[in-house]
Amino acid sequence: MTELRKRGGGGGDPDSVSDKEADGEDRLGLPGEAGGDCDGENKADTPSVPPSTADNTPQFLKEAVEGLNPRWKNCCIRGVLSMAMISGFFMMIYLGPIMLIVVVMTIQIKCFQEIIEIGYRVYHSYELPWFRTLSWYFLICVNYFFYGETLAEYFGALVQREEPLQFLVRYHRFISFAVYLAGFCMFVLSLVKKHYRLQFYMFAWTHVTLLIVVTQSHLVIQNLFEGMIWFLVPVSIVICNDIMAYLFGFFFGRTPLIKLSPKKTWEGFIGGFFGTLVFGFILAYLLAQFQYFVCPVEYNSETNRFTAECEPSDIFVMHEYTLPFTVQSILRWKTVNIYPYQIHSVALSTFGSLIGPFGGFFASGFKRAFKIKDFADTIPGHGGIMDRFDCQYLMATFTHVYIASFIRGPNPSKVLQQLLVLQPEQQLSIFNAMRDRLRDRGILPPAATEAM
Repeated sequence: MTELRKRGGGGGDPDSVSDKEADGEDRLGLPGEAGGDCDGENKADTPSVPPSTADNTPQFLKEAVEGLNPRWKNCCIRGVLSMAMISGFFMMIYLGPIMLIVVVMTIQIKCFQEIIEIGYRVYHSYELPWFRTLSWYFLICVNYFFYGETLAEYFGALVQREEPLQFLVRYHRFISFAVYLAGFCMFVLSLVKKHYRLQFYMFAWTHVTLLIVVTQSHLVIQNLFEGMIWFLVPVSIVICNDIMAYLFGFFFGRTPLIKLSPKKTWEGFIGGFFGTLVFGFILAYLLAQFQYFVCPVEYNSETNRFTAECEPSDIFVMHEYTLPFTVQSILRWKTVNIYPYQIHSVALSTFGSLIGPFGGFFASGFKRAFKIKDFADTIPGHGGIMDRFDCQYLMATFTHVYIASFIRGPNPSKVLQQLLVLQPEQQLSIFNAMRDRLRDRGILPPAATEAM
């Protein structure tokens, strides 16, 4: 880079640079590219993030595993912390939907912070303004948009009762767009000469992070409102697959699975698949028996609380199925009584075991690109929060798409909430139209027709 400046010396504006020079200046704070490895892993084009040296493992755990070899030491620490996290997860379930929503939002913010921090450590060397501030500003904007949509969709009775909320809901998308535009203008005003390309890298970095983290966490909450079972089973499937794959790989792993994650093995992958299928099938059976888990989560404006009370839909009612002849000859059973949801759990378990891990592989590729072991050191033996939830986001998207494609039907309560937001004359018009339609189809009794 020094040579380029010397060769370009002479008259002219000292701030003006050629395109080639600008290219070199904007490469994430690194020297211009020279010839190197064809796979792009040379030092010139791979920014390195300083590794964290902090060890936040609790002291009692360090003392308990002090005499073990490193492999078993890491296994014990991961096991103890995994049990602690699972216990906390059960506690959140007991506390109800509101607590689960708070937990999802907290995890979302922490995952966003971990990814943005990696970009900031590269970006900060230029001492350019507003990257971190704008990143958090855009996070607030996107959350305002998504959770405003959720408020309008699931809290219609509350919106109808509070006039300020009616205004915010009516103009929600316009307000969201205006707030985003303010951030967009701030970004344009923050552009610094000679570093445009780097700043646009970081602008894209923030938006891709928002797409991965905020959008997916919003889908998690959407799944929760369909019924807690649609939240608990997918989340538990990913946790189970991660544990099963680790255990099978730890004890039986011999054959490497993918170069992005050298510790992953085919034995762990296959063992995790079958273990997760069994786990998902059993968990679906246990949860499908309780209204608390299967009923859509709805807000009761009279009690100001979430409720989960309903007549369970057909997929949560026990059905008798005739087994294929081949299975009959093996099991000696002709029929089996199961919940249809258990069949859906097989589809969820299959995705979580075969495709879900690719979310982890994607995260591994990201970490290798920046030469870091973990996103952070929040959880001893596990890494950062994002290290634990990289597969969960992919699973949340699949569950949402699966519900919309194969499960969800018309929801009378949502339609009623939307009607309550309308003006009285609009409600009356819809009432008259429905009355005429029901009368024409012979559904409305004559006595009721005359009374109206």
